Amino acid sequence: MKNSFESIDIFAAKRLDSKDNLKSFRNEFVNSDPTTIYLDGNSLGRLPKRTIPLLDNVINKEWGNDLIGSWNKSWYDKPYRVGNKLAKLIGAKNEEVIITDSTSINLYKLVYAALRHQSGRTKIISDVFNFPSDLYVIQGIIKELGGNHKLELAQSEDGITICDDALNNLIDENTALVVLSHTAFKSGFVYDMKKITELAHSKGALVLWDLSHSAGAVEINLNDANADLAVGCTYKYLNGGPGSPAYLYVREDIIDKLESPIWGWFGDQDPFAFNPEYKPAASIKKFLVGTPPVISLSAIEPGLDITLKAGITNIREKNIRLSEYMIFLINNILVPLGFSIGSPLDSSIRGSHVSLVHPEAYRISKAMIRGIKDDLKVIPDYRKPNNIRLSVSGIYSSFEEINKAITLIKDISDTRYYETIAMPKELVT
Repeated sequence: MKNSFESIDIFAAKRLDSKDNLKSFRNEFVNSDPTTIYLDGNSLGRLPKRTIPLLDNVINKEWGNDLIGSWNKSWYDKPYRVGNKLAKLIGAKNEEVIITDSTSINLYKLVYAALRHQSGRTKIISDVFNFPSDLYVIQGIIKELGGNHKLELAQSEDGITICDDALNNLIDENTALVVLSHTAFKSGFVYDMKKITELAHSKGALVLWDLSHSAGAVEINLNDANADLAVGCTYKYLNGGPGSPAYLYVREDIIDKLESPIWGWFGDQDPFAFNPEYKPAASIKKFLVGTPPVISLSAIEPGLDITLKAGITNIREKNIRLSEYMIFLINNILVPLGFSIGSPLDSSIRGSHVSLVHPEAYRISKAMIRGIKDDLKVIPDYRKPNNIRLSVSGIYSSFEEINKAITLIKDISDTRYYETIAMPKELVT
């Protein structure tokens, strides 16, 4: 997208906000400190206001008053019902998505199931950008299956993107599975899901997409791409809360071909028959394991409802506009000061965060959180070795906030205020 921004001054940002057709959605979220600008939604989304009374009802009425009777009233079907709402945001059918467990556990289930289904093929392909937990899970499964499989990683030529040839040169007739993050967690690079899926399928491989940095921010159509498998978290752009349950997707026509490696009673075809012999459900339900965490599962729904109401197409359009504006400001204000951009400049292959690169990225990010003055603080996040991730969300971010954030980074750099930040690094960055 070619930018058409008139000026770097704050008044131009305010004019952009006045034309924003999603600005009313900012009021849907808790913002108790107007002096703090939040640009870390790719790690943890904001709290929807409607989540508070909803959880109060779940705790005080459903649990407090109705007790175990709530299982029959509203709890038992939550993994499916909430999963069907999420399916609308990622281009999947009802009964192809279920809310359960964590992203890593879901990845374990689907990678293991896919490798068993693809018996005789021994290669697993991923890339150097994949989230480490995904790679660890794969490495653990390889060990568990006797070390007969091999994980190969596609490399990046520029540290920002992965070219198609890097994957094409690795995927062959011995490839069982390709596992990729749809949006890379550091650079924000976004794969062409349909193209890569077709490439893998042409060699007989299955593909598993991690949608954690995409769902709620980027338009996804799993069915159109003929995607096989997917996992993702709900606490980033879906605003489900810290550690909220994750989800998994299995394409309808291969559900019956895959076997979950973790057999639990909620995955049985008749959990309350309490049969001593496990019989997997003949649906996506087979990938459930234990009792769903009702309270945290309930907290996912308000964020989904807000996102569905705003419309993922509208959110994506605004996210692109916001990040283009951010890049415009970075190029005009921060690049002359020694910063560079570690994300794709082409918005069609960039997610909803921009990675700002600087040798002092850690101390600058901490200086942003501390602020130079009491009237302005900015919350980004830091990723080793030198990345400050600045995330935007169309349902609560504004152009004025981005302008103020970039101006604060300039002031921190000009004054070398970051030198006041003590080392070593904090544990959680």
